[in-house]
Amino acid sequence: MAELRTLYPPIEPFSSGFLDVGDGQRMYWEASGNPEGKPVVFLHGGPGGGTLPSFRQFFDPAAYRIILLDQRGCGRSTPHVADGADLSVNTTDKLLADIEALREHLAIERWMVFGGSWGSTLALAYAETFPTRVTELVLRGIFLLRRREIDWYYNGGAGNIFPERWAQFLEPVPEDERGDDLVTVYHRLLHSDDPDVAARAAIAWSAWEGSTSYLLPQPDKVEENSEIRFALAFARIENHYFINGGFFDEAQLLHKSSALRGIPGTIVQGRYDVVCPATSAWDLHNAWPGSKLVIVDDAGHSAMEPGIMHHLLEATDAYR
Repeated sequence: MAELRTLYPPIEPFSSGFLDVGDGQRMYWEASGNPEGKPVVFLHGGPGGGTLPSFRQFFDPAAYRIILLDQRGCGRSTPHVADGADLSVNTTDKLLADIEALREHLAIERWMVFGGSWGSTLALAYAETFPTRVTELVLRGIFLLRRREIDWYYNGGAGNIFPERWAQFLEPVPEDERGDDLVTVYHRLLHSDDPDVAARAAIAWSAWEGSTSYLLPQPDKVEENSEIRFALAFARIENHYFINGGFFDEAQLLHKSSALRGIPGTIVQGRYDVVCPATSAWDLHNAWPGSKLVIVDDAGHSAMEPGIMHHLLEATDAYR
């Protein structure tokens, strides 16, 4: 097998700012790479994960005009959920409107859309809503936000693979509520009037994802996810979306997949992705005419898994 690709070298933005998108929200955005290059927008996961400098490195900086943004309530966008931002104005439709507002603000006619995990969810929703604005899709770790996907990961299915980490996820939950819908239970805990209760729940929620996102353990990721400010935003925003079904009808992204016809796309999926199991990538591939599915046999969920990274870079190079 050929040597696996690694990320392009680190780069700095040539432009950045805060876009007022209404509802008192200011969205952080940045542009890097080639100002005259092919536009691509990176949609981060979570929801609530925010962007990192390494995300710029999935694209050839000589070929792409690379746009990163922090979705409402997290990252560098303001107000931040850890500071008490209003979640009632944080919905999928508003995120889609924010992305469109940024495209217009930057005077971009069409762009490639890149997203993984929740970023794949948002990318699909965007492409199905604004198909004429999308040149290609590069998606990783497909999450269609169906109820069975939520139940798999937050109501015990994945706990059969990671029992010791599942026990840690259950620690903040009262014993008599551990048989209930844990997304609902966590909603109450994350919004407790007792800040210690909320913090403990946020760290457990966030650490669960950090500890199960890789084929091999990555203790540093668990530690990063457990930082309290990150964890509060990540857990509260994720839980808010999941308790509301992503503000979608059940299986909406599949039912509207005909809108993707004619949009080239590559799906990169880890075989052993416990967070977003491969059945969702398979279902999407079969519903999306012309999509290319790459299943990486030695990978879990994270874009930073070597095999996942390799195929994402191969895809962005192919579309440049």
